Amino acid sequence: MPKAIFGAGCFWKLEEHFRCIFGVVDVSVGYSGGTKDNPTYEEVCTGKTGHAEVANISYDTSKVQYKELLRIFFNFHDPTLINRQGLDVGNQYRSVIFFDNTEQQRSAYAARAALLANGVRVTTEIVKFDIFWRAEEYHQQFLSKHYKNLFRNLSR
Repeated sequence: MPKAIFGAGCFWKLEEHFRCIFGVVDVSVGYSGGTKDNPTYEEVCTGKTGHAEVANISYDTSKVQYKELLRIFFNFHDPTLINRQGLDVGNQYRSVIFFDNTEQQRSAYAARAALLANGVRVTTEIVKFDIFWRAEEYHQQFLSKHYKNLFRNLSR
């Protein structure tokens, strides 16, 4: 099954957003693009490992295409910001697309070029995928787990 790996700020929000997309089969969060093997969240947060917080998205191409995932990615966050999204600041929060093959690479460059042609100062990096390090289990589906508990506690 193909995968799309995107970084766009906090991976919790990115995971939750893509989990709701028709055709997305699974989303896990973790780290890509750095120099340290099997980094921890604490190490990534120092900014010294070079990793970005990312969502690893598995999808069914009979239901959703990579180009549509790119469109959703670019509309989900502010791709003009460097090393930040909202209150999250640091190189681990950068806007980045990790491509897995030449088709993804072409599609990513075309999507970025279309935005640039429309006057959007896109800073999104487009990088060859190397390795995905899955984040600690407590980060997986974090918002879903905690919002469910929040609403359960409010209804008591």
